Amino acid sequence: MVRKVLTIAGSDSCGGAGVQADLKTFEALGVYGMSVITAVTAQNTQGVKDYEDVSPELIKKQIEAVFEDIAVDAVKIGMVSRRDTIEVIREGLLKYEAENVVLDPVMFSTSGHELSRRGAKEALIEGLLPLAKVVTPNIFEAQAMADIEISTGEDMKKATGIIHKMGVGNVLVKGGHLQGDEAMDVFFDGNDFSYLYHRKIKTKNTHGTGCTLSSAIASYLAKGFAVYEAVASAKEYVSAAIEHSFAIGKGAGPVNHMYKFYGDESRSRKEGSKNG
Repeated sequence: MVRKVLTIAGSDSCGGAGVQADLKTFEALGVYGMSVITAVTAQNTQGVKDYEDVSPELIKKQIEAVFEDIAVDAVKIGMVSRRDTIEVIREGLLKYEAENVVLDPVMFSTSGHELSRRGAKEALIEGLLPLAKVVTPNIFEAQAMADIEISTGEDMKKATGIIHKMGVGNVLVKGGHLQGDEAMDVFFDGNDFSYLYHRKIKTKNTHGTGCTLSSAIASYLAKGFAVYEAVASAKEYVSAAIEHSFAIGKGAGPVNHMYKFYGDESRSRKEGSKNG
């Protein structure tokens, strides 16, 4: 029986992140993907130019349309930039008793563009965090959530513990932005800390990594993996997608979600084209 996973997130016009990345990930990992669009962004490999939120009423109707027709095995939540949007999503998840919720607290784009309105961070922490089985903040998002500065592995561990106390089941703080040749992520399940190490791949083409990771975790949870197993498997998938990333566009190209199907021809080309 095919597993069904829903993404609740924003749209990326260049196809490398957001809902587009999530749906590609679902397909690559063998689950059926569905979507609720929360915002439409104008962005490319160079950054986010602008975005416009979808109305809470339409978000509510999208959630109802999916859950009233199809059994949902896991939910990934990405860009939710307004308090009223967050409240509508919370109501929907509670109403339909959603399981295996993975929250990617998207607050900033890779280029530094702020993607949340006033009050959204507090609403996300209070409203969605307690419903999530896993939350996946990067360093900057973990700093904002835990209200501490993070510059070392010990800081990451401290932030992970603080965020867990906010009511989420499991926390993965991603350390890819810290200095060094090796990246370390910290995972905490409420009892034990685990550390996931991986080699940093020398490429600028990492557009969509956060979205891809959280949607991969949701996919593996839908397929019945234990939480840590889902996280570790998702990290392996994302690392390979970065290894085979696309050198397209003038900025940070997207990871290759379908590398398993494209073979060596999908590896990043030499960057010399003006338009990619």
